Amino acid sequence: MYQIFIGSFILSTIHALIPNHWLPLIAVGKTEKWTPYQTLLATIITGFTHTLSTVIVGIIVGVIGYKLSASYSAISETIAPAILIALGIVYIIIDFLHLRHRHETNQVTPEAGFSRTRWAAILTSLSIAMFITPCVEIEAYYFQAGTIGWAGILIVSAVYMITTIVFMVSLVYLGMKGSRTFRSGFMEHHEKAVTGMVLIALGMLGLIVKF
Repeated sequence: MYQIFIGSFILSTIHALIPNHWLPLIAVGKTEKWTPYQTLLATIITGFTHTLSTVIVGIIVGVIGYKLSASYSAISETIAPAILIALGIVYIIIDFLHLRHRHETNQVTPEAGFSRTRWAAILTSLSIAMFITPCVEIEAYYFQAGTIGWAGILIVSAVYMITTIVFMVSLVYLGMKGSRTFRSGFMEHHEKAVTGMVLIALGMLGLIVKF
């Protein structure tokens, strides 16, 4: 269980630190003249919708892993860790080839003054965009977590949702205060390579240490 918890926390932290998850919210808030409260509220809502869609897909993937592992012991011992390693290699290759996708757009339309209706419309658009772009990186980990049953699936879901939202809110808050402490140039341009290396490490751990 502790392996699933630690792995989930590491992947969730990396996911939340990716700049295109929180920088657009700072940019939109500044351009639309939102108050800090409105910007942070928008961050919580969009972060929740993003993690919700990821959890929904993740539970499906986890249940598949659980069902398969009940019949085939090799699923949890070899195949699930191998999937993590293979996916990690793919992410590193994609990063090397500079074929990165974006979860959100950071293009904003300047507008003077605050409008509650406009705030709601922009928030709805951001929430929809976040909901339809679940985090693919952690879905493979759901498959491995599912091999130990519902406990593993619930641990990944809870850790992922809480960690992602807390970090997003914290980073947006620091960004509004003018802090750039957590804005890493390497992370901004090589988030997939970092994620890939973590997935490979978790896969190797799964091969060495049996659940």
